[in-house]
Amino acid sequence: MRVHLVRKESVEAFVRNNARSRSSVYRWMALVNKADWKEPQDIVRTFNQSDILGRNSQRVVFDIGGNAYRLICKYHFGEQRVHLFIKWIGSHAEYTRLCENRMQFEISLF
Repeated sequence: MRVHLVRKESVEAFVRNNARSRSSVYRWMALVNKADWKEPQDIVRTFNQSDILGRNSQRVVFDIGGNAYRLICKYHFGEQRVHLFIKWIGSHAEYTRLCENRMQFEISLF
């Protein structure tokens, strides 16, 4: 199924404020736009540096730009397409701080 990226403007805002991330983030977006996923494991097949989070959270963490940036999304496999909701994007260091504070499952910054 094709992927519908929800809250794409959050990613674009991040790129505007973090110019070094531009090529890596746009490369990620291009792959998402071409993706054809039928199950969560297809996400990992497309992005082998991604991690599906546990506890039925329906969330995935993408490593972008050689692990310089992290992107957290919630996914929903609908009948006709996959909805990928942007929940958070930031540097690897910022993501580490989130994990240290055990906030990664409750993030709704955007």
